[in-house]
Amino acid sequence: MTASTPPTASATASRAPGSPNSPHSPASRADRIGDAALDLLVERGMRGLTHRAVDERAGLPQGSTSNHARTRQALLETAVRRQVQLEARVLAPDELPGARTGTTTDGEAEATADAGAEVATDAGAEATAGADAEATADQADPRLRTAALADALSLALHRYLTDHRALLVSRYELALEATRRPELRTFFDAAGSAFRDPLVAMTAAAGSPEPERHALSLVAWCEGLMFSCAAGSFHAAVPSRAELRTGFEELLRGMLGSR
Repeated sequence: MTASTPPTASATASRAPGSPNSPHSPASRADRIGDAALDLLVERGMRGLTHRAVDERAGLPQGSTSNHARTRQALLETAVRRQVQLEARVLAPDELPGARTGTTTDGEAEATADAGAEVATDAGAEATAGADAEATADQADPRLRTAALADALSLALHRYLTDHRALLVSRYELALEATRRPELRTFFDAAGSAFRDPLVAMTAAAGSPEPERHALSLVAWCEGLMFSCAAGSFHAAVPSRAELRTGFEELLRGMLGSR
């Protein structure tokens, strides 16, 4: 990939499947303000993020952003919230194997319970035997489990790095500002749990004896790559998906003890 000026964060996010910026789902005013804030961070940095500038970029009447987020802290929180929403559409943490463990909603839990009752009625012991056989197969060949995880992770990261690089810039602008604003740091970290928690669940489901520590190692590796692609040694060329998959496989094999 050759070096080029990255598109705005909202422009890249509009290409994500199910984006609220798509013609089928018009963005709300809050989303428009968040998108405009992220675009300004990408183009002008933190100094360019003002209530007036957001109004102009979003095409809203003057004062609209101030009515939605009266303080600068509130405006930054709006930007962080939107950043998390857009990243979730790109990274799709629910697609990761085992990511939904322990994170079902009440509706999902009820649907699962109903489905489970039906399966038990129709199939009984056969369903249980099948589940046991699948678990045994996974344990018998951990290489398959590691390969599946590496494939899913490499797909998500490569999609982010190649098609949504502007989001990397806004991400680091907000992260750096959070180091100077303790109140934003708390909000930023809490928002980030939307990605950390599924990753911990994923590593636990994969058989990790220390899922918290292993998830942290995966996050650190991904963070290093993302920064390199935004401003470091990979700013002009992104690693291929095959290269990313190899890296994930090496990490996961070391963590999970598979060869």
